[in-house]
Amino acid sequence: MAQKCVHKGCGKVFSDPDEPCVYHPGPPVFHEGQKGWKCCSKRVLTFDEFMNIPPCTTGKHSTVDDTPAEEPKKISDEEVEAKIKAQQEKKEQLPPAVARAPLAAQPPRASPSPAPPEEEEDDPNTPVPDGAACKRKACGATYKAGPNRDEEKCTHHPGQALFHEGSKGWTCCKRRVLEFDEFMKIPGCKTTTRHLFVGKKKDANTEEDLKEVRNDFYQTATTVIASLYLKKIDNNRSKVIFTDDGKKVDLDLVTTDKKRYQTAMELFGAIKPADSKFKIMGTKLELTLAKADSAGWPVLRADDPHTGEIIQAGRAGRA
Repeated sequence: MAQKCVHKGCGKVFSDPDEPCVYHPGPPVFHEGQKGWKCCSKRVLTFDEFMNIPPCTTGKHSTVDDTPAEEPKKISDEEVEAKIKAQQEKKEQLPPAVARAPLAAQPPRASPSPAPPEEEEDDPNTPVPDGAACKRKACGATYKAGPNRDEEKCTHHPGQALFHEGSKGWTCCKRRVLEFDEFMKIPGCKTTTRHLFVGKKKDANTEEDLKEVRNDFYQTATTVIASLYLKKIDNNRSKVIFTDDGKKVDLDLVTTDKKRYQTAMELFGAIKPADSKFKIMGTKLELTLAKADSAGWPVLRADDPHTGEIIQAGRAGRA
């Protein structure tokens, strides 16, 4: 009888118990934005890269997860949120905002509400190999040839993985958990017709427009330090402009592997353009934004949803 291996990094369906199994025997490790496995030395920044780290150990398949990790605590979502908040309150807090004279009432600012980008679909002219896994996050379906693919239902997460101060979740969902195994079990929040097994056929000469890139930030009383994770940014062709009104950062990021991310990022709070700066690194763009006042920022961008999390002062701690 065929069974599914539960070893981390394997997940194959097997019928021969003596078949070699390549997997990660250690638990996952998340620290200051880096992700990896305790049994390996490799560390990466994005969740997709983490999921693609090659397994390091060869053994036999198993239906019992023997990864040496702490037993997940069975607690409610409310208890998780309370624990996360308690952890945050132990950290250094921002100083109170400087008192200022009240401003005249202004009409509410409309937040941009662009239509969500259409999700990628399989190229109808590209054959799907039997057993191919769906590329969408948290789906886990495998392809089996059938007469009508329109009957498929793909339940997945369209957003990005979000790890912050020990809590784990998805940007498209409100639920947050503490344990990695519980994070992997968070059910998808969107259902579409047809899985994504092969994706679109890409022209090698066509530049790919990115709708979004993963980002995070921390702050002090005077600055906000934000990271936008994008590899191979071309320093000569890319542009970062702090607008004169101190409300936006215009980004035109071009990579050497034919990707482009363009946006006018409206910030939560005002900044001092002349005192702000940026640095292009191998895996990200780092922005150092000089605050126009000492008020704390609950989110980076004006149209980001407020999660209720407290953003710490100083560098991010262990995640």
